Amino acid sequence: MTASTPSVSAARPQTSPLRLLLRRLFRRRLVLVSAVVLTLIVLAVLAADWLAPFAPNKMSLANRLKGPNGTYWFGTNEYGQDLLSRVLYGGQVSLLVGGLVAAFACVAGAIGGLLAGYIRPLDGPIMRLTDAMMAFPDILLAIALMAGLGPSLMNVVLALGIVYTPRVLRVARAATLVIREMQYVEAARALGIAPWRVMLSEILPNLSSPIIVQGTFVFAYAILTEAALSFLGVGTPPTTPTWGNMIASSQQYIGQADWLMAFPGLAIVLTVLSLQIVGDGLRDSLDPRLQKSS
Repeated sequence: MTASTPSVSAARPQTSPLRLLLRRLFRRRLVLVSAVVLTLIVLAVLAADWLAPFAPNKMSLANRLKGPNGTYWFGTNEYGQDLLSRVLYGGQVSLLVGGLVAAFACVAGAIGGLLAGYIRPLDGPIMRLTDAMMAFPDILLAIALMAGLGPSLMNVVLALGIVYTPRVLRVARAATLVIREMQYVEAARALGIAPWRVMLSEILPNLSSPIIVQGTFVFAYAILTEAALSFLGVGTPPTTPTWGNMIASSQQYIGQADWLMAFPGLAIVLTVLSLQIVGDGLRDSLDPRLQKSS
């Protein structure tokens, strides 16, 4: 008699869904590098109190417009303020705006997309309003909203949240139209479950993947648009150190002190580019067609 051997499938350890997602996400080296760069930027900004060599608003007129050196690694601005410290503290505001706008747009877009996709009488009015908002360029709509709201940090978050909600709403609606026809949703309706419970328990959990992906893109767009609004003077107040405000105040010193624009601009480019690449990788990793082949 021969001893029975365990099957290969029984001996193979089960891999957790999170590990599978991370493995698919980081199989492209560019996505891995971008995630590392983004993590380092976020950690540096959060640790500004420990990493910044000077207070961000501390002035030293004797050291105004000093180029990068051993004391001032990023140089100083026209008031003698350390640019490295201002970039770190300015990143806190810029990332805060991006995060709040992404959260606002994802929540509002998910709610609007659920209502439009599941409740047919609401689909027409919601989508007509969404199409009307998306007919305007993002920056023009944001400027118009800021002109009515006034320049402040929370008004920037509110204006950009309104601007980018339609992007998430359209994605959530499209996914809802597909999911509402699934058999388990039809079974829930046949059992007499209330529509709001069907939307929250059966449909909303399946919207998380596309909404998270859209949230990464909105995060990047919000950072760029906040910088543009600050550059145009209709964003956060000039006294608040943000990357956009630093670029706006440095335009009169182009050719004389190029580092004033170079370092905040580099911070914006690295952050936005990393977010976009990680968002692309996350979208590919959550694609069911690619999950079957991995």
